[in-house]
Amino acid sequence: MAPTDRSFARRRLLTATAALTGAALLGGTAQAAETPKGAWPDQFPLPDGFQPEGIAIGTKPVAYFGSLANGDVYRASLATGRGSVISKGLGAGHQTVGLKIDRHGRRLFLAGGGSGEIRTVDVRSGEIEKVYATGGTFVNDVILTPGAAWFTDSFQPRLYKLTGAGVETVPLTGDWVQGDDFTANGIERTPDGRALLVVNAFADGGTLERVDPRTGVARAVDLGGAKIPNGDGLLLLGRILYVVQQQQNAIDVFRLNAAGTKGTAIVRITDPRFRIPTTVAAWGSQLYLPNARFDVEPTPDTEYDVVAVPQV
Repeated sequence: MAPTDRSFARRRLLTATAALTGAALLGGTAQAAETPKGAWPDQFPLPDGFQPEGIAIGTKPVAYFGSLANGDVYRASLATGRGSVISKGLGAGHQTVGLKIDRHGRRLFLAGGGSGEIRTVDVRSGEIEKVYATGGTFVNDVILTPGAAWFTDSFQPRLYKLTGAGVETVPLTGDWVQGDDFTANGIERTPDGRALLVVNAFADGGTLERVDPRTGVARAVDLGGAKIPNGDGLLLLGRILYVVQQQQNAIDVFRLNAAGTKGTAIVRITDPRFRIPTTVAAWGSQLYLPNARFDVEPTPDTEYDVVAVPQV
């Protein structure tokens, strides 16, 4: 199968046994749906057939979503749930997977999935500014740091560093173990900002790796025995790390030390509205997650939505 097909097949085939591993190691389970609803919607639709994966929220209460179907970017108001496509993608084979918005709210950084592309989009005009070819197999997720945007590749042991000078490839070494299939996924910064955190869905049943951005040397984060085989999007708020375990329909929550070398499991967030959520972003006291629905075969009529749950 093509790299894109292999990646989603990998996500569908991860077992229920793996799903139980993380739950057993967490201190408790929070049923998010029991939290009283606020004035803003805690669930709203995305366009039929959109095939969402990534989410980005900046300094305003609007969320951006990327399409696996054709690379479109959809923007929705968190206050009303209403939105529209603000940037047209390059078509089939040019997905938008992970995405982030810069701190000025002017530019989106898009991971191009199986196209191997990195793209930047002007938020105001919706125009694609630049397309960078990485030579990669599946550019999956992105995090912004001062002066750079960092991207994972799910089928290659390397990161891509985008700066004003272009794209640099940073090989992953140290504790990094590359599987034959889908391996790297979500990416974040450590609480002290000195290193990167990357999901490795293959190594030791699913690990979190701390990566030195200067050298690419990876070291497994001590999570007290917890595994993240379905780890997808990451979100760090202070020292609290949210790990979306997509096939498990759950968010596992850890408290990290400043260096990001050790984490303690706090709680697992579940919700009956989760339908294979993939990534997470925050606004106010809420977490927002798109339901990717990787358990169904996508069609132009497949329904997709976004759900909000309270932060820990």
